Order: sequence, then C-alpha cells, then structure tokens
Amino acid sequence: MAESLRDILEAAGRGVFPVADGGITVVPQHGDRDAGVIAFTAHSVVFTDEEEGWVRETLGALRCDPLAAAMNSRFLSAFGERAGRTNDTIDVLLTGAPLPGRPEVVLEEVGDPGHPRVVSAGRRRDGVRVWAADGGVLVLGRGVAGRLEAAVEVAEGARHRGLGRRLVAAARQLAGGEPVWAQVAAGNARGLRAFQAADYRPVGSEALFVRP
Repeated sequence: MAESLRDILEAAGRGVFPVADGGITVVPQHGDRDAGVIAFTAHSVVFTDEEEGWVRETLGALRCDPLAAAMNSRFLSAFGERAGRTNDTIDVLLTGAPLPGRPEVVLEEVGDPGHPRVVSAGRRRDGVRVWAADGGVLVLGRGVAGRLEAAVEVAEGARHRGLGRRLVAAARQLAGGEPVWAQVAAGNARGLRAFQAADYRPVGSEALFVRP
C-alpha cells in the first residue's frame, strides 16, 4: 500500500525520512483544508488532490535543479493557481519529541483571548488549545494530516528573557506522548533560535496552500 501523508509525517517525527534520491512523492491531501509541498533532504512530497500527472509534468517543464524544483517559485505559483489556493510563505518545518515533567513556565489554559496568533491558529488547526503566560501565549492544535502543531507569541516587553524557549519546551511537555511540529518562517531568526534552543530539529521546508 502506498504511503499516505500521515504515514510520511509520522515516520519523519520518529526521524525516518524519505530516501534522499532526488525524487518527488505525490500523495492525496489528508483533508480539504491543506494542500502543499514539504521538501525533505533530497526528496520532496507534494500533497494535493490535483492529478499526479499534472504535478510531474509541471515540475519537469521547469528546467531547474531537480532537488529544488518542488520549492521553485514558478511551480508554487502554478500550484496555487491550479488549485485555487493561496500561500503566505515558505516555512522551516521543525519537530520536537515529547518531554516528561512539568513546564518551567507558569501557564494558565484559557479560552480564545482574541490574540492574532490564536485567531490564525483557529483558521488553520482543529482542536486548538491556548495557554497564557506572563508576557506570552502558547497555542497547540491539529494541523496538516492531524499532526500536533505549536505556535507561540511573546510580547515585546517580555523578549530576550528566554520565555519563547520555555514556551516551546512546554509544548513538548503538554503533547501527551507524541511529537510536536512547528512551522517557522525562514526569516524569523528569533523564532527559529527559540525552537532550536528547546531541542526542536529542523526536518525540511514547507509551503502550505489554503483556500482564500
């Protein structure tokens, strides 16, 4: 049986990645909300309900480095137009194994406080839960293929004190025994440093397409 997107992500969460053969795997979307591309080392996964033949024909026509083809701006533009979807950015995709113990930071689980980070999470994730800390917000929810995704926001006055690192580490302790995923814009150096300081591993890049 062919692998599904969920199979691929569950394996990657355990540190088992697609073979680095320069190839492309095309799989169906897990649900209507999310389509996109994940580029692992020397192997990309396109998850879409568009025809596989169209994907491969479009990639083959690019005349660029095959290792970069699935993240080439011309392919991503064609993908969005074909699917009638929009993409905000290409993110670095990271994952962290679950952690035992209690969070270092004091957290209070709350409803929707109207924070922009929480509003955004509700559009792109299911089962969203929110915790507030002094100067920060932690969000967990089910995103692409049901994976558990974390997002954080730290207020300007609370930065440079390690709060972001403690919040993303807390996500691993609240995960209930499964890996936690994070999508961080490549230009968000501060965010990337926080996740890596909390022992999240970069595993690839991701371009996510959603319906406008």
